[in-house]
Amino acid sequence: MENIEQKLIPIYIMGKKYMVPESLTIITAMEYVGYQFKKGIGCREGFCGACATIYRIGSDYKLRTGLACQTVVQPEMYLVQIPFSPAKKPSYDIEKLKPDVSTIQEFYPETFRCVSCNTCTKACPQELEVMDYIQATIRGDFKLVVDLSFDCIMCGLCAVRCPAEMVHYNISLLVRRLYGRYLSPRSQFLPIRIKEIEDGKYDKDMEEMKHMSREELEKRYKERDLNFKIT
Repeated sequence: MENIEQKLIPIYIMGKKYMVPESLTIITAMEYVGYQFKKGIGCREGFCGACATIYRIGSDYKLRTGLACQTVVQPEMYLVQIPFSPAKKPSYDIEKLKPDVSTIQEFYPETFRCVSCNTCTKACPQELEVMDYIQATIRGDFKLVVDLSFDCIMCGLCAVRCPAEMVHYNISLLVRRLYGRYLSPRSQFLPIRIKEIEDGKYDKDMEEMKHMSREELEKRYKERDLNFKIT
């Protein structure tokens, strides 16, 4: 098989210049030049948020953000890894909270300093409408907050860029918890299923599956009845 040599481009990691193949992601480029990751890396596929990165390109003034596992290197890229973003996260007992704006005012008063600059949305590697869910929080539209923030991976990049010094992902986490505990519609079938589990209806099947091989489990999963009815 023909060996095609890749073009090398200059990047800067913590201020030091390296030449790396142009097709690499930030993480693979850093590993290419000898960096070993013990933290600041997780799933490697872009959905755990552990490899948050801030960078500039050459002399461009714009400060950019991304996840190192999915962002491809560019010539004259200046990189800084952020394996952890310090953020306020107060302790609370969800059973003692009210599912309304007053709870947000108590635990995250900085939410109401939002100036709608949209910097948080621009920083989000998941392309979530972060500013929109913060504004929905202020209005008390918790269902919309849940819908807009559901795919948040809590990488911290929105908070790093926010001029109002908010921690958007912790704010939305509290809203999702409040919505799930107090406001979300309850399934009519959930109490039935819980009762069946408590009565031991599935004990025999569970015990049997514990001793199955992976192949047997996959076969049973693929052949499962998708038209079952709850009785």
